Amino acid sequence: LMVESVRDYAIFMLSPTGHIMSWNEGAKRLKGYHISEIIGKHFSIFYTAEDLETEKPKRELETAIATGKYEEEGWRIRKNGSLFWANIVITALFNDQNQLIGFSKVTRDLTDRKQYDENLRQSEERYRALVEQLTDYGIFMLDEKGRIVSWNEGAKRIMGYTVNEIIGKYVSIFFPEEDIINGKPGLELKVAKEKGKYEEEGWRLRKDGSRFWANVIVTAVYNNSGAHIGFSKVTRDLTERKEAEKALKQSYERYRQ
Repeated sequence: LMVESVRDYAIFMLSPTGHIMSWNEGAKRLKGYHISEIIGKHFSIFYTAEDLETEKPKRELETAIATGKYEEEGWRIRKNGSLFWANIVITALFNDQNQLIGFSKVTRDLTDRKQYDENLRQSEERYRALVEQLTDYGIFMLDEKGRIVSWNEGAKRIMGYTVNEIIGKYVSIFFPEEDIINGKPGLELKVAKEKGKYEEEGWRLRKDGSRFWANVIVTAVYNNSGAHIGFSKVTRDLTERKEAEKALKQSYERYRQ
């Protein structure tokens, strides 16, 4: 009664040859077949043409016999021909004499989750492409120790390092010697972790040793469980603005004198 009334899972029995012997309400709702239409049919009726060509139904039963269970996610077909993304578990059933008497098969429709995952993946791909192709901002990730784990095109242009040269290096590589002596790289990360964000303007070093005036924002990053996993760092080259301000100040001083 419990199995027959379950609506969220298709639960049914197969004979040792893979023919359907029972059918619950969830199977009817999920696959679209009435019990009188499906009993006696081979369970390969739910598989795509590609899967049938590779004899996937047969291989699934063989795996279940050999290991006791077969589990996967994949596309399956409803009565009306539409596809749905399914989680399936096939379990081999043996009697007291260890003889195979059939299989139980449990199927769940995960199409909504599959679509959500796909939308999320596409969103992440678009965001990653946006970040990687930005050239006016150096945007990169640090692990919780301050080592560089990602590197975008803007960071390459501003700092001069290629991704292969910089991944794994400590963020202190961009700081002048006096800042390193004063412990500034570690202080930035400490403040960002304690307050959520650290922002300032100051001198930083390029690969060739030249200095540039940078606006930097360091943000602490946490995963969905609330565990700290590292930092994001956004750097912008404001050297031209700094030079313009310096020239303006010198011009004002000359004018005042």
